[in-house]
Amino acid sequence: MAFIKEESEDVKIEETFTVKQEDLQEQTDLMVLKEEAHQQNEMEEKPQEITTDEKPTLNKKTSSRGRPRKSKSACNFSSKQNRKSSSQKSNLDVDVEVQTRGEPYNCKQCGKSFGKIQGFNKHMRIHTGERPFSCKQCGKGFSQKSNLDVHMRVHTREKPYTCKQCGKSFGYIQGFTTHMRIHTGERPYTCKQCGKRFYHAGNFAVHVRIHTGERPYICQQCGKSFYQSGNFAMHMRTHTGERPYSCIQCGKSFKLNGTLETHMRTHTGERIFTCKQCGKTFSRKQALEIHMRIHTEDKPYRCTKCGKCFTCKSTLKHHMKSHTGKKPFACSQCGKNFTTKASLTNHINGHTGTIVFTCDLCGKGLTRKDSIKRHMKTHSGEDPFRCSECGKGFKNKRSLSTHMKCHNRDQSPQN
Repeated sequence: MAFIKEESEDVKIEETFTVKQEDLQEQTDLMVLKEEAHQQNEMEEKPQEITTDEKPTLNKKTSSRGRPRKSKSACNFSSKQNRKSSSQKSNLDVDVEVQTRGEPYNCKQCGKSFGKIQGFNKHMRIHTGERPFSCKQCGKGFSQKSNLDVHMRVHTREKPYTCKQCGKSFGYIQGFTTHMRIHTGERPYTCKQCGKRFYHAGNFAVHVRIHTGERPYICQQCGKSFYQSGNFAMHMRTHTGERPYSCIQCGKSFKLNGTLETHMRTHTGERIFTCKQCGKTFSRKQALEIHMRIHTEDKPYRCTKCGKCFTCKSTLKHHMKSHTGKKPFACSQCGKNFTTKASLTNHINGHTGTIVFTCDLCGKGLTRKDSIKRHMKTHSGEDPFRCSECGKGFKNKRSLSTHMKCHNRDQSPQN
């Protein structure tokens, strides 16, 4: 049985969390804005008393007869009329409200109308880009205070919404609602071009851009464009160097909240992804996917110089250094050079005698990664290295090389 290289556990997966985490946060902000706008519109549509404090700079609306409609404040009731029953007054109020009700605040940029100045002002921040509410911990700005309040859960790690079916918790009601569709199977968003269906409105909107080719998020510094705001926000951190998500245990910082959550499993030892074929567990889904290529023998990463194929991209990158001949990592004790830092670390463990790898079957401790791999073959009975002359199998390449010398001696001419 082959064993996956340790590098697969170290694969950088920040890109893969883009839609799931950072973009979800941006989409959440947008959905909160839409939800509040919807609630605002519902409030605006309900009959309410018209006060004289708000004086929109609009022309008075006229009645069907062409005369100006009177506002409530302009009505000159007599004392006798003021003493009418409450039911009659209520009917009059409603009648006046219907006459004066409308959406007098119009956005000149997009044409959207609002019944209240507060809703209009909030909307205008979309066009102006104004974000008056800033997070004191990471400096991120928001157009509405409610969005800032929701954002703070990223730092406090508060997750008030819990799924009763699987126990998973969420910091946002939108994330919880979307998650519940996994259990119900509901996919309410359907692409008209390809028929693909989605749980989440944000993911659906991003998918549509694949068909349209739209990349609305453009970096002003390098010109690179993106389908979704989450990828754009993460890209900008390559210019600013910002890493707003910090581990409270070791202090390591990350660009994405999802990457931080994955990192936390290194402290807790949690391995939630299990291989169904061999039972090996992983802390990352990507590591499991790479591991599965051992069983499927899928090696999608090919070296353009020698044609050798690899199961993961990081292993190919390490391999490419063998063609350059560069060995920038030197051992301070013996001066030996290595192509990768991981190889140097393994080598130094040999000097210090540090036990890094322990066999789960017999408890034997080993200092090097390749040593534990060779050792594991003693338990599996696997002999993957075969002699081309006699067919004898060996557990490692070194033993095969030693064996081949026997054949070479036999073939050498006798004096």
